[in-house]
Amino acid sequence: MIVVGDEVKSAIRTQQAVVALESTIFSTLGLPSPANAEALEMCLSAVRRSGAIPALTAVLDGVIWAGVPEELHERVLDASTKVASRDLGIASSQNIASGATTVSASVLIAHQVGIEVFATGGIGGVHRESQITGDISADLDALAQHPVTVVSAGAKAFLDLPRTLEYLETQSVPVVGWRTNDFPAFYTRESGLQIPHRVNDAKEAAQLHLARRELGQGGTLLVVPIPLEAELDSSRIDDAIEKSLAEVQSRALAGPAVTPHVLAAVERATEGKSVEANLVLAEHNATIAGQVAVEIANS
Repeated sequence: MIVVGDEVKSAIRTQQAVVALESTIFSTLGLPSPANAEALEMCLSAVRRSGAIPALTAVLDGVIWAGVPEELHERVLDASTKVASRDLGIASSQNIASGATTVSASVLIAHQVGIEVFATGGIGGVHRESQITGDISADLDALAQHPVTVVSAGAKAFLDLPRTLEYLETQSVPVVGWRTNDFPAFYTRESGLQIPHRVNDAKEAAQLHLARRELGQGGTLLVVPIPLEAELDSSRIDDAIEKSLAEVQSRALAGPAVTPHVLAAVERATEGKSVEANLVLAEHNATIAGQVAVEIANS
């Protein structure tokens, strides 16, 4: 079952703005300690400054939470199991002690309880050589299935970004740029891949969401470039990714093991600057998501 935290329940009942947040990024599965705790505080505060209520998702002792109480945040930071949408029923029925929700799980939870906006760092997507491995993140199907606006800094940079965009198109998920027509590549503001739609402010993003809701359509991916001052050098990032992916292949890593391996390699290559960039973009996305949620609630 899904338990909605008291503050979030009240906000939904009174039609206030709410933003759902995943918990993988706030666990050590997403960011090293103490950066994970810093990220959580930054994102919660950013949503509130925008005028919305944050709804942190997680699975604790088999309970699926939408709005984890503050006294349980420490357990989220220490979560050691990643829970995707397919795992939610299992995590609940088997009383998983501490599960960190992914994008796909969080979007499902958000839809189930009536939250229309979700913020994350970067979504999963189509992995390189997916034509051989079939490795495509459940995040993309969750976007298609659930009418939630997902705010992210694009997809994780080590993915096959052209195929990710193509897959989203086949699933009728619009990719909309926040003041850009270039698909962001997480640590960098541009990937060189053009996207056909853009919005210039939160009101436009809210109107788009409401139009799709009225038509009974699925989710929207709103991509927000990392702030200019936090952008990393693309050649350095690309080199670190290529080397780490070669290690992934040689060690036969697959599925959930790939992302932590690549992110750790990027962190080493950038001497920790990738973690700082992750913090900045996560906070920025949470801010934009809060603004969009407020416009939706006021419409």
